[in-house]
Amino acid sequence: MTSDAFALHSLQFEIRFQSLFHEGRGMAFPCDAAGRVDLEALSERGRSNYFFARAMVGREYATPSVRAA
Repeated sequence: MTSDAFALHSLQFEIRFQSLFHEGRGMAFPCDAAGRVDLEALSERGRSNYFFARAMVGREYATPSVRAA
């Protein structure tokens, strides 16, 4: 593994769903660099919120973005 690949792998990422109507509000969940969320690692409430945010993209939330945490 190159040092660049190791650095990318060791970073923490989050997928963020920004509210379309309330600036500064949104939901964020831990994910990998590709935006994949480990649903097993989330609490039941976290999974529920994640599925809600995904379902509300375009209605309540903007298209999610992946960011380094």
